Amino acid sequence: MLFKWHKNIKISHFTSLKYINLLNEKNIQISMDGKGRALDNIIIERFWRNIKYEVYLKEYETPRETRKNIRDYIDFYNHKRPHQSLNYKTPVSIYFG
Repeated sequence: MLFKWHKNIKISHFTSLKYINLLNEKNIQISMDGKGRALDNIIIERFWRNIKYEVYLKEYETPRETRKNIRDYIDFYNHKRPHQSLNYKTPVSIYFG
């Protein structure tokens, strides 16, 4: 499978000229986080932080219980939890109007 774009982080083998030339030869668009772009991942980083504190740090009896709790939390996060960054609206209310 050939991808049309490539998202990478600044690790030396991903930023080497040989690697970049290979991507360019295949017409793959390169997306690298640059200086001053600290906000690029803030939303997903906050989501994973919330998952960690609301779900991950709890004890579960079974994998099924773990999956259910994660699904329930994601439903709560998207449908019921007001987000300050969204003027205290839910993501679903913003996305679907």
